[in-house]
Amino acid sequence: KGLAGYIVSFPIPEVVMGINSFMLGAQSVNPDFKVKIVWVNSWFDPGKEADAAKALFDQGADIIVQHTDSTAALQVAEERKLHGFGQSSDMIKFAPNAQLTSLTDEWGPYYISRVQAALDGTWKPDNVWLGIKDGAVKLAPFTNMPDDVKAMAEATTKKIAGGWNPFTGPVSKQDGSPWLKDGEVADDGTLLGMNFYVKGVDDKLPQ
Repeated sequence: KGLAGYIVSFPIPEVVMGINSFMLGAQSVNPDFKVKIVWVNSWFDPGKEADAAKALFDQGADIIVQHTDSTAALQVAEERKLHGFGQSSDMIKFAPNAQLTSLTDEWGPYYISRVQAALDGTWKPDNVWLGIKDGAVKLAPFTNMPDDVKAMAEATTKKIAGGWNPFTGPVSKQDGSPWLKDGEVADDGTLLGMNFYVKGVDDKLPQ
């Protein structure tokens, strides 16, 4: 149908960035793709997350995404024989036929390196940006999708690990005004303060 439902926690730049990056990825294969948003104002509230998933499916979404941490939304997708993406942990045991993949964070190696630095007397405060290429962000195995889609997902993951930035122009804002020119890459400051949607998001960002 070209419509996804996105269940989100709080209107902060990290979350808005996630919505926009998903939107850009979806539109790279379907320029007419749309996404509807439900804010649950919590990182973990199974009841609200389940209700949000039901509401989004009832509005015509055939896939859901989440920036919340419980398995409730994917369990609704499992019950309705639909699909979705998990967050924070691999949720395949709770939605074996619904989960496509799940974004997970692997903090262990970073914690170990920081503790070791403190023990060695070399620790110093700094900003750290870790991602797929560092093994700090991982995607659960791609499942419940055609082989060609899986191959595309794996290729995109490899591309990001190689340094490609999903926020590379041309990109327009929600109102159609230009944001990034062709080949232009969003800077860290813009991403860290992101307070706007890209084109295709069906929602008014809470202030």
